[in-house]
Order: sequence, then structure tokens, then C-alpha cells
Amino acid sequence: MEDTYLHKGLRKKLIEDIQLKGINDHKVLDAMNKVPRHLFMDSSFVHFAYKDQAFPIAANQTISQPYTVAFQTQLLDVSKNHKVLEVGTGSGYQAAVLIEMGAQVFTVERYKILNVGAQTLLPKIGYKPHFFYGDGYEGLPTYAPFDRIIITAAASSIPEKLVSQLKAGGKMVVPVGSRVSQIMTLIIKTEENNYKTSEHGSFVFVPMLKGKA
Repeated sequence: MEDTYLHKGLRKKLIEDIQLKGINDHKVLDAMNKVPRHLFMDSSFVHFAYKDQAFPIAANQTISQPYTVAFQTQLLDVSKNHKVLEVGTGSGYQAAVLIEMGAQVFTVERYKILNVGAQTLLPKIGYKPHFFYGDGYEGLPTYAPFDRIIITAAASSIPEKLVSQLKAGGKMVVPVGSRVSQIMTLIIKTEENNYKTSEHGSFVFVPMLKGKA
């Protein structure tokens, strides 16, 4: 669980790299500079933790490329004390970044092995989101409404059930498309039963699946 000067130096260089790629929200950059990404990865990949690449984790899933995490988070426009629903806990890295930004994070994961892994790791390194094992498509209606919702897997269409769990004025960021390529989509809920969307480039995510595993 060490975060050495070497790790911190590599992290600083990574932040400079993603800044050059167009990420300019200093809240996002500062948060990512604080989160020790190497602790979220299999030990065999620890030397690659600060390359701007996605890497495999358990359950045939991935820890997203840092630029992608930064892009989604910047688009989400998180402020301190925002109540954020994250669909797809994965390694827990995205949740940690959101917590560093001052958000109250509710995170749902369909894969038990990932849910248990994140619940074990995150509190050990100082991050305490609310963890849930369940179907991300269902969201968390008991805890709604949310200021923000971030989906870290590819949806084939906009998940209307999740839109209904947004506050009026709230924002959702979700990659929408086929299994091959998706368009990063920003949804802004303009009033209780209406929303507008905008598209923000092509990305590739693992698919968002129904049910639990």
C-alpha cells in the first residue's frame, strides 16, 4: 500500500500528459494527482500504472485509460457535496477520484468479485463511498435523486430509468453505442420529465449488462 516518491513523480507526469490532451479542469487534475492508481491494479501491471492506457482487472473488465476517466469526470462537472451515482464500480478508481473532488459517491457493481475487491481496498486507502452489489440499469431509486450520474460501461441506448433518478438540473455522462464504439453523451435534465443531450467524441468501453454476476 505504498505511495512512493517514484509513484508520485510518475503520476505528476501522467497528469501533465492528459493536460496536454485537452483536460483543463484543475479540480479533476488535482484529484487524479492525489489518487494512487497503482494500488488499483494487479501487481503484475504496477509498472504500467502511470501510462495513459486501460488495463485488465478481474471479471474480464478494465480499469479505464486515465484520459478517459479525466474526460468523463470533466464532462460530469462535479462540485463539492454533489451526490453522485456511479454505475460500474470496477476497480474503484473512478469513485476515488470523485471522492477526492468532494462528492458523496454511491457506486453500483454487478460483478461480485469487483464489488468485494473495491470494498476491501478503498477504505484501506481512505475512500469511503456507499457500495452496492446490483444491476446498474436499475440504479438506486431508494437513494435518488442524484446531482450527477456517471456510467463507466457502454449502454446501447440512454438508460431512461437512470435519467429518472437525476435531479432537475442534474447531469449524466454515459458512453452510448455498439460494443465496438460509443459516443460519450452528456444528458442534462432540464425539468422533471425532459432532458437534452450532447455528444462528445468516440470511446470504447466494456458493455453495460443487465443483472448481477
